[in-house]
Amino acid sequence: MNRIKEVLEEKGIKQTWLADKLRKSYNMVNAYVQNRQQPRLEILSEIANILEVDIRELIVSSKDK
Repeated sequence: MNRIKEVLEEKGIKQTWLADKLRKSYNMVNAYVQNRQQPRLEILSEIANILEVDIRELIVSSKDK
């Protein structure tokens, strides 16, 4: 599970903007945001860099469950 959706909402950023910055389709980014698909670690790192957050902010800890 990831927190991409929450971080985008906190920053007021649209999925289409993120898709453009990642050079990925909107559908792929939407799958990440809706947790239907998890991005590879390299992509997650790129998302963190684009959103200017620590990569750990994008991950939901399994310890919290």
